[in-house]
Amino acid sequence: MSVARTVRSLGARFGDLLPQRGDWTAVRRAPRADLLAGLTVAVVALPLALAFGVTSGLGAQAGLVTAVVAGAVAAVFGGSNLQVSGPTGAMTVVLVPVVAQFGPTGVLMVGVLAGVILIGLAAARLGRYVRYLPTPVIEGFTAGIAVVIALQQLPAALGVADAHGGKVWAVAADAAVRFARDPHPAPVAVAVGVAALMLCGARWRPAVPFSLLGVAGATALAEAVPMGLARIGALPAGAPAPSLGFLDVHAVRTLLPAACAVAALAALESLLSATVADAMSVGERHDPDRELFGQGLANLAAPVFGGIPATAAIARTAVNVRAGARSKLASLTHALALAAIVLAAGPLVGRIPLAALAGVLLATTVRMVEAGSLLALARATRGDALVLALTFTVTVVWDLVTAVVVGIGVAVLLGLRAVARTARLEQVPWNPVTTAPRNTPCSPNTSSPTASTGPCSSPPPTASCCNWPRSPTCGW
Repeated sequence: MSVARTVRSLGARFGDLLPQRGDWTAVRRAPRADLLAGLTVAVVALPLALAFGVTSGLGAQAGLVTAVVAGAVAAVFGGSNLQVSGPTGAMTVVLVPVVAQFGPTGVLMVGVLAGVILIGLAAARLGRYVRYLPTPVIEGFTAGIAVVIALQQLPAALGVADAHGGKVWAVAADAAVRFARDPHPAPVAVAVGVAALMLCGARWRPAVPFSLLGVAGATALAEAVPMGLARIGALPAGAPAPSLGFLDVHAVRTLLPAACAVAALAALESLLSATVADAMSVGERHDPDRELFGQGLANLAAPVFGGIPATAAIARTAVNVRAGARSKLASLTHALALAAIVLAAGPLVGRIPLAALAGVLLATTVRMVEAGSLLALARATRGDALVLALTFTVTVVWDLVTAVVVGIGVAVLLGLRAVARTARLEQVPWNPVTTAPRNTPCSPNTSSPTASTGPCSSPPPTASCCNWPRSPTCGW
């Protein structure tokens, strides 16, 4: 009996998280618009997926697999009709130290653990509480992530392949020193050219995928003119075979802190992206718990095919909305189109110069930083400026998880300090002349005052329940 009750309870809890019939009613409204939007997002997502895969340390194929598998699963099971998921720059910031410490199999294991954590958060209905994260913390770690991604691309942009260091800023400094000793202008020119094309072209024609045009132009130039540029390398032919060989139960305890960091980042970035998509559209409202559930399933599926942990991508989601997406069909089309591109043009993708991908990510970091929001927060209050600066600094110098913890901790302390300053303790004078409750019946012998000598009347036998006036000079 208890087992059946438990099964029914779990069914009721997870039933609301599964896809609903109403999710796909929007597909019939404008399927052509969704297909065109999905193809547009795929063109934008291809160079980003390659770049983030290379940056994570698992290679370009891992980025593409993540965009295809995680993008499709999150599109079907997620709580937003307009969300686009895949590898992101913020996630690579967390994964780089994991790769360095535990290797590629450790990253795959971290992805599975993060998926389980996200599903648990969805089952506990905790998605709605992410909105209470302080704005200075969000803006601080977003700006910090942009700087970290830019520092990660510096070795590839300078053409230095063997830079070393304990932190990302140390690796970037070592790459700069090595480049100063033996400069190679070709990678710098390619990276700067691609980044400039993306930034300038976006202002001129926002709808044109200048990232893909820049990468294609750099690849064609590298093929025509021998410049000694490092390439992505050959990609395996065909789709990767699913495998669970990376699972290691004994490593769960060691990898759990990294998995918690990945899950927290995936939850935060996905729900923020869904909120942005709602603001850009009309009549769309995402379900935060279903979004966490979809991201959890996506992070369970991607490592099975060799992909890295994924989350929703704000930039690709914005492109999806602006391209006219109306339903989940657009996100699903984006994933299927990427799969077709990989299968059809795998050898060509392997010839892309790494410096071109570095230029794509350098331009992406510039777009990530909202200078107006940062200046507004810095000028708002000293507390907001302090939280913003601390979160940004800790993100760049240490890591993202420590930055969020520090930022939230300082924000809470400043909030308590502000409450303590505004709280006042006032002395209220006590007036003993009161009247007993008038809705309580009196006993028969206390309905009227009894005769007494002196200035006071005799107290009633039950003064607390009678309609009897109390005197400040009489002791009762």
